[in-house]
Amino acid sequence: MELRFQPEFKPTENSVIVVGMFADGTVHTHGNDLSQEVIILIAKAAKAKDFKAKPKDVMDMIAPVDIAYNRIIVIGLGEKEKLTDYELQTIGGALASALLSGKETNGFALFSGLNSRHVALIATGVRLRSWSFDKYFTTEKTKPKRVFKTLIIAYDNVAELETTYADFASITDGVFLTRDVVSELPNILYPETFCDRAKELRQLGVEVEILGEDEMQELGMNSLLAVGQGSVRESKLCIMRWNGGKSGDAPLAFVGKGVTFDTGGISIKPADRMHDMKYDMAGAGVVLGLMKALASRKANVNVVGVAGLAENMPSGNAQRPGDVWVSMSGQTIECQNTDAEGRMVLADALWYTQDRFKPQFMIDLATLTGAIVVALGQEHAGLFSNNDELADRLFKIGQTSGEKVWRMPLGEAYDKAINSTVADMKNVGDSGTGGSITAAQFLQRFVNDHPWAHLDIAGMAWANKARDLCAAGASGFGVRLLDQLVSTYYEGK
Repeated sequence: MELRFQPEFKPTENSVIVVGMFADGTVHTHGNDLSQEVIILIAKAAKAKDFKAKPKDVMDMIAPVDIAYNRIIVIGLGEKEKLTDYELQTIGGALASALLSGKETNGFALFSGLNSRHVALIATGVRLRSWSFDKYFTTEKTKPKRVFKTLIIAYDNVAELETTYADFASITDGVFLTRDVVSELPNILYPETFCDRAKELRQLGVEVEILGEDEMQELGMNSLLAVGQGSVRESKLCIMRWNGGKSGDAPLAFVGKGVTFDTGGISIKPADRMHDMKYDMAGAGVVLGLMKALASRKANVNVVGVAGLAENMPSGNAQRPGDVWVSMSGQTIECQNTDAEGRMVLADALWYTQDRFKPQFMIDLATLTGAIVVALGQEHAGLFSNNDELADRLFKIGQTSGEKVWRMPLGEAYDKAINSTVADMKNVGDSGTGGSITAAQFLQRFVNDHPWAHLDIAGMAWANKARDLCAAGASGFGVRLLDQLVSTYYEGK
């Protein structure tokens, strides 16, 4: 959906107009562009339908026959003094859903009762919710029908609105990049082509460095390499650096699991829904999208993003349950289950990141365990951390951004569950108990004393049904959360 801002209200045939209504019944339009007759009609309809105008409430009306436009959508704005940033975005999301469900091709939104930041947030929500991945449909017959094309927001001071909207647009572009790569087909997106997408960020000023298997072998990254050795696709480590802060300042570090397709390896997954495992690289996808967002809005901070990339396939060369590997850290890992591969990728990626960059903190993201979905469903990502301040900040930002996280425990008893009888550790804990926690304990062994948080996004990276700000499919969860974490607590400090 295209978004445009203009000062004039010029509805055309086959269009829809959008009017905001506060909980007190006040209708805010755009100057005197909406006739008193229509305003009275809206008020009567709201009373008849008991329309409360809560945030995200939608009232759909047919326009009077003597008016150019076909349809009126009244969107609830709630109580003006209580509107949060996230609520404003979800109002935009609800509006996008209403627009996309109709037969009109274009629309005009009137929000003169709101300031430029409020309108920019609503516009952001509209754009986030309207994203779709339909590049592989070849005919209009098979392609999902989306008639609506353009929403024009009428606002008096367009220059001010565009300036306010610019940073939100950069963040949204980052979310869309994440959604694009997470949705991409596994025969199209694999470690090498993921790196190609990362290289495109160079035009924004991001430094991109790619390590291949030979370089990783020299560094002793045997844990990561073991995961990809069954595939004909070469494993990669993608390092992205945005140097927007002071020279010499330690960077913030974000590390993503990038298993571009996960069959489970020799410990093969059931065939049912295996095709969904193209999104097992969502953690790396979030890091990629975050780097684009930060660079696009020229964030005043130094950041490094690292993506550990491999394809987990069964073959005559694949790792076996029972193999033992010497990781980059020097610690040995017994692979008891080749489908617990993401933590093996992250083990070397985390160690490399803390060893080379000495960051202020490390946050890793991974679709790591089904156990976290059992525990938290699709409402929260699992948060594990060795640092209370970092954990508290992530939790608070999750509440305000709508990308919620819930802290889970770590402890010695869980850590003992991954001790191996033949190596320093095994890559799984006891079957059926605390799987997301023991996976996090495994990762913690590779972060030394650096402030660290692990986000298990297995339940959040892919939406089985539409959410407030995304259709069913790739959600881009994590980009907005981490961008807001950076801007709130670390940028310009």
